Amino acid sequence: MTKILIIDDEAAIRDVMAASLRDEGYHVQVAHDGESGLAQLREFQPQIVFLDIWMPGALDGIEVLNRARPEFPQTEFVMISGHGTIETAVKATKLGAWDFIEKPLSMDKIFIVIANILSFLQERNEKSALLNKLRKSIALIGETQGVVQVKQLISRVAPTQSWLLITGEHGSGKELCAQNIHYLSPRASRPFVDINCAAIAEDLLDAELFGIEKGALPGVDKTRKGKIELADGGTLYIEEITEMNPQVQQKLFRFLQEKKFVKVGGKQTIEADVRVIASTPRNIEQALKENKFREDLYHRMNVSPFHVPDLKSRKDDIPTLISYFGDMFSRDSGEVKKVFSEKAIQDMKQHSWPGNIRELKNFIERVYILTPGEFVDVHDLRFAGLGENSSSSQNLDEIANFRDARAKFEKDYLIQKIQENSGNISRTAEMIGLERSYLHRKIKAYGIDVN
Repeated sequence: MTKILIIDDEAAIRDVMAASLRDEGYHVQVAHDGESGLAQLREFQPQIVFLDIWMPGALDGIEVLNRARPEFPQTEFVMISGHGTIETAVKATKLGAWDFIEKPLSMDKIFIVIANILSFLQERNEKSALLNKLRKSIALIGETQGVVQVKQLISRVAPTQSWLLITGEHGSGKELCAQNIHYLSPRASRPFVDINCAAIAEDLLDAELFGIEKGALPGVDKTRKGKIELADGGTLYIEEITEMNPQVQQKLFRFLQEKKFVKVGGKQTIEADVRVIASTPRNIEQALKENKFREDLYHRMNVSPFHVPDLKSRKDDIPTLISYFGDMFSRDSGEVKKVFSEKAIQDMKQHSWPGNIRELKNFIERVYILTPGEFVDVHDLRFAGLGENSSSSQNLDEIANFRDARAKFEKDYLIQKIQENSGNISRTAEMIGLERSYLHRKIKAYGIDVN
């Protein structure tokens, strides 16, 4: 039941309002001055307060509002007065009042104000519930020192407006960190927009980021908003920023300085309030040396050095991650959660995981698909494609970059699966969930002998 408090020194107004509101099903309490009103606020905990401005005693309505707003942020205050002025109304609004109603009071107007407040409160509660659910779904899993340090850094930087640069290997969780920063920030209810510079052609990146005017390029038949404009009020996450060409980096730096930009082919200056979080898997010092990253942009974004550790350095988190991803897949598929043997867990901890958390997650999903029983042992890991022994992991450690490591993993995995199916490509494709034509292209690309 909605609880409403009326604070007014006029008994007639208190009685009429309280009776009318009770008739409509509201739970109502009253107070005759500021001091008793504050006491009722603490005891009654109302959602809505109707507060008279001019009251006798040490506390008038403005002072009650001034004291109560910080203490009761979830309560909405409606000011009422028979001697109101524009100056008083403005002051009350600046202190956080929802509305200002002049006496003599109209109950019709009061009911409209209540309806508007309740609609707002319901929407706010729904958003809060969704945000809490989202925050749980993107939680950073693990308790090793590196993860704890990342969590602590997120809690420090999230409330700020600082632009950030996140470094870390592919699949280590950089985007997840950016999402946590956004959804723990004051911008949480505003958009989180992402763009991957490595996935967009170099000559199109400017338009993708800043937007483009109609007719600026062949085939552009209407004006389009860019990622910055779409993220107005929220956060823009730029993935692989070191793949952004120098000209666009310069334009981004100018936007950082001025909070203004111009669309491709446009003339109008557009303002946007955007927090930018960028990431890169590259070695920053090397990127600066090779002129892949502007030094002024780097120094402006690297306010708080933020590095996400790879899975190799936090292998004690693997059992926790296995359990977490297992919960996720069993919930999504409706299957019973699988139990991994101690030996299986130890083998997974010995693996190098060049693709980091992303590779581990995908592997566990594969294990759930390929393992019919509820118990996962070493042979199930082998069947799902984990290396036969630690020497394969050591070989992967010697590979210079992620692309080569992934290629080696894919080639070894496909060879094993093709052998298990006696060279039958159709059966292999069906088993591992690939289109037959795509598997043929992979076989050709890796030079795998299927005869």
